Amino acid sequence: MAALEFVDTHCHIQISDYEVDPVEALKAAQDAGVTRMLCVGCTLEDSKQAIAFAAQHDGVWATIGLHPHEAKEYIENDVARQEFHALASKLKVVAIGEIGLDYYYNHSDRTEQKEMLRFQLTIAQEHNLPVIFHVRDGKGVDPLSKTSVWHDFWEIYDEFKLPGVIHSFSASTIELEQILARGLFVGLNGIMTFTRDEAQLDAARAVPLDRLLLETDAPYLTPTPYRGTICQPKHVVTTAEFLSTLRDIPLETLARATTLSAIKLFNLSKTL
Repeated sequence: MAALEFVDTHCHIQISDYEVDPVEALKAAQDAGVTRMLCVGCTLEDSKQAIAFAAQHDGVWATIGLHPHEAKEYIENDVARQEFHALASKLKVVAIGEIGLDYYYNHSDRTEQKEMLRFQLTIAQEHNLPVIFHVRDGKGVDPLSKTSVWHDFWEIYDEFKLPGVIHSFSASTIELEQILARGLFVGLNGIMTFTRDEAQLDAARAVPLDRLLLETDAPYLTPTPYRGTICQPKHVVTTAEFLSTLRDIPLETLARATTLSAIKLFNLSKTL
């Protein structure tokens, strides 16, 4: 039987304060069967770092993004925004992200977050790139209410209707139905291995196999049984094993489907 292949569609091992040597993390991932990974930017600087790391390694691609937490840093910085815009045409940049709205922490004003989301969606549209979305609501908010982050997010998303993935999905089937109705992918990570929220697990079971992507969000969200250690791209296999059991499907089936979907969404077959 051929070796299983996995794709970590979302990691941050390129960041300067990652506590594992990124080259060693890359090698460990490859040894585990993770043949492709995306290094995801959240600021102008780590977007540049993602591009640089991808340029140096086969099987690694970059995405560029200004996280909603960072909106206040860029909202009036035209120089930085122009510099960010220019990154979209760099070699091995395959998506815009991680971008979106975060009403859980509100580190940036909601108006600023919305403006930066539209700014980056315009870049994605211009360069015909898919998008990695971060969407997080406040505690106890009805996802169907007008105060929900999902209400504001869909209002903006529907102006652009770009292909992409909802990263680190940990909501319910209510939000999942909205996501699937728009043809977006769903990114699942180590959260699924340690959550006690049955609604989250029900949603994870309900994601159609052809809409599912695997991710780690390394160095964050280390899956069980490795909690307390630094998350690495190799841990995407642990999450895959958990999901295969949760969904009662063979690991081979899950690996094949998620790898093909990642290659298709991010056009990984055409770039080294």
